[in-house]
Amino acid sequence: MRRSYHFISIAVGLFGLFIALSANGLAASPGGTGQKKGKSQCISCHEKVSAGIVSQFLAGKMGKALDCSDCHGSEHTSEADVAKAKLPTPETCGRCHAGRVQQYREGKHALAWAAMKAMPMLNHQPPGVGGGGLKGCSACHKIGEKAASELTRYGSGACDSCHTRHSFSVKEARDPRACRTCHMGFDHPQWEMWQTSKHGTIWELEPTSGRAPTCQTCHMHDGNHGVMTAWGFLALRMPEDDKAWLEDRITILKAIGVLDEKGNPTERFDAVKGAKVARLDKESFDRERNKMIHTCSSCHSRSYAETNLKAGDDIIRETDRIFADSIRTVKALYDDGILKKPADWKYAPDLLQFYEAKTAAEQELYLIFLEYRQRAFQGAFHANPDYMHWYGWAKVKEAATRIKEDAENLRREKNK
Repeated sequence: MRRSYHFISIAVGLFGLFIALSANGLAASPGGTGQKKGKSQCISCHEKVSAGIVSQFLAGKMGKALDCSDCHGSEHTSEADVAKAKLPTPETCGRCHAGRVQQYREGKHALAWAAMKAMPMLNHQPPGVGGGGLKGCSACHKIGEKAASELTRYGSGACDSCHTRHSFSVKEARDPRACRTCHMGFDHPQWEMWQTSKHGTIWELEPTSGRAPTCQTCHMHDGNHGVMTAWGFLALRMPEDDKAWLEDRITILKAIGVLDEKGNPTERFDAVKGAKVARLDKESFDRERNKMIHTCSSCHSRSYAETNLKAGDDIIRETDRIFADSIRTVKALYDDGILKKPADWKYAPDLLQFYEAKTAAEQELYLIFLEYRQRAFQGAFHANPDYMHWYGWAKVKEAATRIKEDAENLRREKNK
């Protein structure tokens, strides 16, 4: 009997020791790449030079199982060879999270870098403002995948755009506030729209009840990282059964240089299609629309979901009618020789130049295209009537009136 108690005591003692070692990160952890035995050289050094990063890493789940070298490699060993530290890429994360990385690559976030570089106006910007700096366009668009030659300057910015360094928290990425740094402001104020909608209001009142849908609920259903929307960023799709709407859409696509004067695809067609900022085949649109109907039907009836999404489509159609008419007004100024196309513009009016437009009328077109039209249809889909109407629809009509007035004044000046 004494011998039995003796063995039990030893077993309990060993189990307690294992628990203590695991709590201090000294025993092998499930899902890890090996055993962590005390502080690594990375930790010991970086506690002195970047203590905040070390404390974040050690406080996170990965810090319990991994070492810095698992993601950054082991070639960097001193301040003299900092350049040898590897910058993580989706492949790095994919060693443990292969399924999530595959989903990410099927979504629009992986294409954010390509979408930014597809915009010709980017070339007009100084490096710190456009895609060459860390404070302008690239600060958000770096979530997209990029060439290996660009990693040294910009980093990957993929997974850690949402699971931010160095804790890489899943809880943080599931919080809708994780999305607002990029999805807010001038051309896509989705955060503001959602936050002040009934959905966002309920979430602020009951953030843990699960009663209100968040960004992740609708756009990452069941945790799927393949974020995509039916309409795409530009809210343009082809083909179109509504003949009048098709004509308006062709006018818009010509104005942004996706189609040429004869309606044939240009090199921009491939860029826009590749970056998936528009839906240029019916299957892509239908696939994403059906996904959203399924998601909305988790709370609402299917008929309710279909009716509300169709109402958003109607807002785009009515907005496109005014937008296309404004484009035709400006194009007539070019056709009649009242406006001269700049030498470096391939198409006229070239709306993809955005705020680089050379006349007041074209500046108004840019505002319709990238601010007011966006707010009208995005407000509709994010259940925010105020954004849809006063910040979107009303502003589209105001700008259209100013364009007609400016066109009349330019014609009057020309005929003096």
